[in-house]
Amino acid sequence: MNPPQAEPAAPRPPRRRVHTRARILAAAAGLFLTDGYARTSIEDICAAAGYTRGAFYSNFAAKEDLLLALFDEQAAGRMAELERLAAACEELAPQERARRLVEALLRVEPEETGWILLFLEFRLLAARTPGLADRVARHDRAVTAALAGLLERAMPGLVPPGAAAGQAAEVVLAAREGVLARTAAGGPAAKQLLDAATAVLTGLLG
Repeated sequence: MNPPQAEPAAPRPPRRRVHTRARILAAAAGLFLTDGYARTSIEDICAAAGYTRGAFYSNFAAKEDLLLALFDEQAAGRMAELERLAAACEELAPQERARRLVEALLRVEPEETGWILLFLEFRLLAARTPGLADRVARHDRAVTAALAGLLERAMPGLVPPGAAAGQAAEVVLAAREGVLARTAAGGPAAKQLLDAATAVLTGLLG
């Protein structure tokens, strides 16, 4: 009897298309961070990337698809950073481990300020656009699930698996968004709020 045939691998997108998509994403990121989402048109993005509208639509159905792809990239990068930090902190006491994770979650580098403002602009727009609100909610659920899994692995015995980890992740992410919105401008008040939020969330997790 012949062994079962393996399922054929899904075809990879042509290298040229991957390159095109990457250039469009990079051009859009620069424009969104400089001018904002609402003031940036698809024509602006195509001109900055050096492509036609046809190239845009062969990679993205609409402008919001492009921005959500950028948000997914940002979230994946931050989660990878947190995974590395959690692995490096395995031998630390739970309270210290929680403190370091929370600090990493709330930390705002200068170059991140534009992303914070962009995300807040898009969330406000989505709140008034039902179909878009659903897509942002799906993005939020995916990020929450990823963070919940990380908390389960990083804080065993302290963050129960399952629904409790999901609830902890929801609270942490909601606090992060609120803190970032209020600290985007920086200054002493921002430092005060970050210290307070870090202390409270560390107590929650540790």
